[in-house]
Amino acid sequence: MATCFELRRGNSPLLVSFPHSGESLGPFGPRMTAAAHQLADTDWHLPRLYSFLEELDATILVANHSRYVIDLNRDPSGVSLYPGQNVTELCPTTTFKDENIYLHGEAPSEDEIKQRLDNYWHPYHSALQSELTRLKTAHGHALLWDAHSIASEVPRFFEGRLPDFNLGNNSGMSCDNRLADALQHTASECEDFSSVLNGRFKGGFITRRYGNPTESIHAVQLELSQITYMNELFPFEYLPEVAAKVARPIRSLLEAMLAYRP
Repeated sequence: MATCFELRRGNSPLLVSFPHSGESLGPFGPRMTAAAHQLADTDWHLPRLYSFLEELDATILVANHSRYVIDLNRDPSGVSLYPGQNVTELCPTTTFKDENIYLHGEAPSEDEIKQRLDNYWHPYHSALQSELTRLKTAHGHALLWDAHSIASEVPRFFEGRLPDFNLGNNSGMSCDNRLADALQHTASECEDFSSVLNGRFKGGFITRRYGNPTESIHAVQLELSQITYMNELFPFEYLPEVAAKVARPIRSLLEAMLAYRP
């Protein structure tokens, strides 16, 4: 089995997680539809967009496999993060456009889902937990930034166009309010981009599981509208000149996070 993540260790208190940037379908690709092979729901090009992270001496954790294999930002029990709202499963069976991911009769069984948890989900989360512990030991606190992106319009999940920057801290539970206020202020100063805190996206499982201000671990999710840096239509090209404009305020947000002192 191929390595399920890439890890680069940094020495600052910041860890940036990319759980949905993977593009590999592993051994499951032959069982998937043509729609699945387009990988439309990938958090496209985010490690490239965040190429400045080494200058911040951040720890970087990047998943290699597609969220269609297993969603690393979902509760392993399958419990919905947004009760009553339309969501995809731990091992998704439909795309964001409600297209089938698997050919007829090829969706994973419960036993296979358990195997995928063991082979993909648990190793990523074990690395994430280990690195947060290392950073907290070194600095007295750890900062987790969970990096995501999504198409600007996905009628299945929300009406209209999404704001450009969608910050989430689990409605104030996953990071210190002073840090959340600083991030919200930094985002609001970016005149070219709209922003919201705890709007449609409040943070997924990773933000909610690891963010614990009382234990000096502060977690924030950014769900970035893809229209700010790429072509949202297949084959989902990266637009370097457009991306450069949004990379600057993202870096400012992470610098504000690093400036936080408990």
